[in-house]
Amino acid sequence: MNTRGVVYIHSAPSALRPHVEWAVAGVLGVPVSWHWTAQPVIPGTHRTECSWTGPVGTGAAIASSLKGWQKLRFEVTEEPTAGSEGTRYSYTPSLGVFHATTGMHGDILVPELRLKQAVLQATLADRPITEAIDELLGTPWDDELEAFRHAGEDTPVRWLHVG
Repeated sequence: MNTRGVVYIHSAPSALRPHVEWAVAGVLGVPVSWHWTAQPVIPGTHRTECSWTGPVGTGAAIASSLKGWQKLRFEVTEEPTAGSEGTRYSYTPSLGVFHATTGMHGDILVPELRLKQAVLQATLADRPITEAIDELLGTPWDDELEAFRHAGEDTPVRWLHVG
């Protein structure tokens, strides 16, 4: 079953750009040559975004191919299908990877057991439950990436199709 999604590279140093393209091309099985624009939030870095279509799980594979690169900030989304939930991956060097399941309208879906665990851990740590819920929803990642997202408004989008 095929789905579609978007890769947002929010910031990458110039030297890392070809490696990012190779990593994504390796997942998609097609050559990738993106149009990069300057990322004004961190001078000397660039940003790009690309829509893709491919089998369910492609978003996870793309995120896995990019995670851990210490100078890279990115998000990968995968839309839900009739047989699968959607997903969202966010990555920052300081926070690492955030993964969430998303519903048909893009809302983050928090499984019952994760919510119960967050409540228990917040109670045991005498910490506000709102902090635990914010982590489940990816708020720290959103807060860090927000400036990078706005810097990319009016950026052209290209579609890639898995071959």
